[in-house]
Amino acid sequence: MGYGIAAGALAAVGIGEALGSRSVAHGTRPDTGAVDGSLTHVAGDAPVQAFDTAPARGVLERLLTAGHAGQIELRAVSPTAGTADRYRIRSSALSGPASETLTATAVTIEATTTSALLSGAAHYLKYVANVTISLPSDSLAQLSPILPTPRGELSGAAAVKHRFALNDTENGYAGAYRAWPEWERTLDVLAFHGFTEVLVAAGQDEVYRRVFTEFGYTPADIDAWIPAASHQPWWLLGNLQAVDAPEPPAVRQANVAVIQQVVARLRELGMTPVLPGYLGQVPLGFTKRNPSARVLPQGIWDGYQRPDWLDPRDPHFARIAESFYRHQADLYGPTTAYKMDLLHEGGTSAGVPMGDAAVAVMTALQTAHPGATWVMLGWEGNPRRDVLDAVRTCGSAACARGKVLIVDGCSDKYTAFDREDDWGGAAYAFGTITNFGGRSLLGANAATWTDRFAKALAAKGSALSGIAWMPEASGHDPAAFELFAELAWRPDAFDLTDWFGQYAARRYGKVDAAATKAWHTFAQTAYSLPPGTYSQAQDSLFSAWPDLSAVSAAPGGPDMRYDGAAFEQAVLTLLQADPSLRSVDAYRYDVVDFTRQALSNHARVLLPKIKAAYDGRDLAAWHTLTSRWLQAMTLLDSLLATDKRFLLGTWLGAGGYEARSLITTWGDRGPAALLRNYGARELSGLVADVYLPRWRKQFAALEPVLTGAAKQAAEIDWFALDDAWARGAGSYPTEPSGDPFAVANTVASFLSPP
Repeated sequence: MGYGIAAGALAAVGIGEALGSRSVAHGTRPDTGAVDGSLTHVAGDAPVQAFDTAPARGVLERLLTAGHAGQIELRAVSPTAGTADRYRIRSSALSGPASETLTATAVTIEATTTSALLSGAAHYLKYVANVTISLPSDSLAQLSPILPTPRGELSGAAAVKHRFALNDTENGYAGAYRAWPEWERTLDVLAFHGFTEVLVAAGQDEVYRRVFTEFGYTPADIDAWIPAASHQPWWLLGNLQAVDAPEPPAVRQANVAVIQQVVARLRELGMTPVLPGYLGQVPLGFTKRNPSARVLPQGIWDGYQRPDWLDPRDPHFARIAESFYRHQADLYGPTTAYKMDLLHEGGTSAGVPMGDAAVAVMTALQTAHPGATWVMLGWEGNPRRDVLDAVRTCGSAACARGKVLIVDGCSDKYTAFDREDDWGGAAYAFGTITNFGGRSLLGANAATWTDRFAKALAAKGSALSGIAWMPEASGHDPAAFELFAELAWRPDAFDLTDWFGQYAARRYGKVDAAATKAWHTFAQTAYSLPPGTYSQAQDSLFSAWPDLSAVSAAPGGPDMRYDGAAFEQAVLTLLQADPSLRSVDAYRYDVVDFTRQALSNHARVLLPKIKAAYDGRDLAAWHTLTSRWLQAMTLLDSLLATDKRFLLGTWLGAGGYEARSLITTWGDRGPAALLRNYGARELSGLVADVYLPRWRKQFAALEPVLTGAAKQAAEIDWFALDDAWARGAGSYPTEPSGDPFAVANTVASFLSPP
């Protein structure tokens, strides 16, 4: 065993003494308070273990090589009540050559919690060792065999208590059939970046199966109601039911086993698994089996029939909720936070007072799990003020035990921002949704994050108590992920130009002039999006149902949101970085992702020209431009094929029709009118077999109009084509092919003017 995990090396001292903490003053918000990041001194080492550092050690050993992990000494220190999570980084007293019995350590990290310990390790690697570990990719190949020692002591404190991650939809768009290794990596990286609460919405179908067998349903009845795993996030949100056939029992049980591993790992790391709560969804035909129940039909959501809603004031509700929380705890154990949204994206209250309904929901939760937090999503009109006011003032003893945390999905979206007024002082986490549907895009309203978060945190009496990282699919845009995660440890506004100026060196493990210059431009374009209507950048027109006037692949998406020409030039500059960076995973990933984005942006330049050629009946220009469009798509598929993370086969996993439809039609013809391509992304295989044939077919249908052979183009049923592909068989590669740098340079030549 190395010194870094030896029991005798673990220290426990008062955090006020150890890390220069400052108690939360009377009358200030209890979750945040002012934080002090100044350098401090530890007076003495008490040989008492404040908490077990082994879980944090496990994360380091999984993320780093054994040789590097062993050079980081982890120590636990005792917190003082009312203080924030804290860490301190210093040179190890034992740094130097290793003896036969002792592993040399380069750095000692002391902290008050596992989360702070790992956050300290992440800070050390980024700002001392100059490497990053992100979602996805890393620059660990740049670490020297002997880790650098910090020149002075560094310390940090969490500005907020709640560091929430993931989205209700994540298990659909990020891949409903992920195996444990994929989950493990995601959890390790989230823990490494200081997140303390993770939404785990998968695996609840088995809970519902067990519950409703107690209320008159057969297994076949319940299977007819529960969607396939790919669409279950929207079933839990109360948006749809009975979509696609259920998975075979063996697949279902495998999913349950993986989610059991997920929640066990979260608890091991001191993180809170946030599980779905019970809001009142009931299967088809509930009143036939329970005639006295007050069940309210909920209408249609984007072409799908919503599940019926049981009035929470009905006596059946408390009995079902008791069964739900009992079976959920049997499968996944109890937790302290449960995610629920009353009437998410519509539905009807049918005369039910929503405040009374909320009190009944909270009472059922508190009866099962006293003191638990009801987590709500801040989205569109939710949570309603009458719901918050009722829960805040409820007279029921059980209800009054509960807490509320709103994870805001729109903190950076709109021009106006006043969540104190919107929610009447309810605790909330500053949040963002940087991609919708997991669509392939890069960029964020980053300046809005750094400005608004600091101001909201400093406001007198602020209810801000957390951050919430909620992309609809994780594993996209590492720069946005890194920056947003740092907010929780940086209470003051900071200079984005400076942050991005240093990011390139951390991202790739060394200073490179071309990379630095490229990232300077990326910061000024894709990562300087303003608030107003959107929190995400534009998607790819290559993935749209062909339309010469298209501005978005998904209905309602944004048009171009930054200077595409400047971004493209920055990509060409990034490709000029020192060839030695090609061994770095982060650089390899970025070369593919940013070159992909430049090609996608180029489509927005080409398509208006193609339309102009069509409208002007310029056949020569039409041939030149449409050939260029198809060539760009062919290059795109070849580029994506060079990295495993951009392969359709990797994303599909064990999924069949239900997974394929989620990223094309989104299901049946009716929903496709509103949801088509909502989950589209640029993946090798998907571009070649779905997007490219679409556009070839469209250009072929339009050409007779240009030549005068036809007065109008033949109509094409895009849904039928996509649906046929989704229902098709055949597998896709899960291993990459080709050289990403060679293909990227071919793309660069393609994009560069002659």
